[in-house]
Amino acid sequence: MEFKQIKNNKVYEQIIEQIRELIYEGELKKGDKLPSERQLKKDLGVSRASIREAFSALEMIGLIESRPGEGTFIRDSFDEDIFNPLSLILLLNDNVAEELLELRRVLEIDCVKLAAERATEAEIEELQSYIEDLLSSSGYEEESIKADKMFHYTIARASGNKVLLFFMRSISEAMDFHIKNTRTKLVSKKETMTDFASQHQQIFKALKEHNPEQAAAEMKNHLDYVEKLINKEIEG
Repeated sequence: MEFKQIKNNKVYEQIIEQIRELIYEGELKKGDKLPSERQLKKDLGVSRASIREAFSALEMIGLIESRPGEGTFIRDSFDEDIFNPLSLILLLNDNVAEELLELRRVLEIDCVKLAAERATEAEIEELQSYIEDLLSSSGYEEESIKADKMFHYTIARASGNKVLLFFMRSISEAMDFHIKNTRTKLVSKKETMTDFASQHQQIFKALKEHNPEQAAAEMKNHLDYVEKLINKEIEG
């Protein structure tokens, strides 16, 4: 396979684009090992930091995986929950954080209404476990973020609409990339996490009671709060 020298300010995007083209052309296939960072640095004429940023984005959407002691590989298999073109498109667009927040609001409020009507007992129990994880993970950023994401993913799955789940994952993955530093700051604040936990508990209560309108109202309250905090952090 042949890589081209990169001369562009958005370096990581160009790296992603070249890897995508090699996949489309059949030069990179499932299970193939990517060149090392050192080799890519030489072939592309870019810094290792840019390569790592590109790899981070591709790993986030599930296209590649890092195997300790072996290297970085195109994944052997994909399922419906990972790697989709929409994720890649959203990752490659700048300044879309605000629009992603708006789209998330549109989707999640109706999504939680469906979940309140359709959630099974097993899904309710699963949501309860993520509430418990969220309450117990205060001060642990990775655990808090994981519990939060899984709570919202489970709501999307409980809606019974696979397309909604597809879009929710795409939006979440893109937001993780575009506001990762902001999100880390938010979950590191005790007051914010206390509010998050309380809001999630209220959403869960409405879901458990199978109350669609209340669930939608609680989700709107939560998303209003999150959007306000993120915009405040972005604006400095």
